[in-house]
Amino acid sequence: MDHEDSEFLPAPGDLAEALRAALPSAWRIDWVERTGSTNADLLTRARGGSGVPARPWLLGSHLQEQGRGRAGRTWQNRRGANLMFSCAFDVFLQARQLPTLAPLIGTASCETLRGLLGPDTRKRLLMKWPNDLLWEQGKLAGVLIETTRAGTATAPDHFIVIIGLGLNLRDARALSRSLDRQVSDWAGIAAADARAAGIDVATLVARLARAWYDSLNRATAHGFDDLPARYAKVDALEGQHLDVLDDGRLLHTGIACGIDAQGRLLLRNAHGQIAVSVGEISVRTRP
Repeated sequence: MDHEDSEFLPAPGDLAEALRAALPSAWRIDWVERTGSTNADLLTRARGGSGVPARPWLLGSHLQEQGRGRAGRTWQNRRGANLMFSCAFDVFLQARQLPTLAPLIGTASCETLRGLLGPDTRKRLLMKWPNDLLWEQGKLAGVLIETTRAGTATAPDHFIVIIGLGLNLRDARALSRSLDRQVSDWAGIAAADARAAGIDVATLVARLARAWYDSLNRATAHGFDDLPARYAKVDALEGQHLDVLDDGRLLHTGIACGIDAQGRLLLRNAHGQIAVSVGEISVRTRP
């Protein structure tokens, strides 16, 4: 590991120990040098588990050789340049409620990272539905949420939720050029915000993981009625003219006006208001 890498990521064992000190003792925490996909690893263990489940379970990796984003995309990563980890949680929700977890977790992640920034810069960090995190319109992080039934589950509303996050620590300029779209990184945020500059990787991971856990527990106990108001505070799309695409085919177009309590994106057009649950979002640029 070169010096530049070590400035961003401690050794896997050191990072795991720091996380064990920062999170409740009931959590299982593992951090490895490399794996295929932390989400896939936790999914396999959840489906085949026996006996007492080890959850919450946090699994991170310095390098993911088969890292995945939404819609089956490959997550480009390089050791020391990306923060990648997943958490497995038990949840008790109806199956119809599970799609709402994507905007819920995206909103919680954005709120959490904003809380690490100073008041003058935190509003530059926003969320693009359903759960991409943006810094000044460049993608900072993506979230992948997958659900499965536990190998030992008996209750019909008992699911295992696997939440994976990939956050750019650096390399934003190179990624922007290679992907031909705007990308941001935590190093850029730290250069603009003194509080962010003092945040270590263990703090980033622990704050996000705990926010996910707390958000899932609140949703189980109280539902999602407060989600539209929370999302409105971090909404990167409000008032913009959007196209909703599916495999390149235009499904809907309209002006973004928030989300509903089911986490669906709301668009207004000549036909009224549309609630969108799936699709890729493209912001229509004006001449």
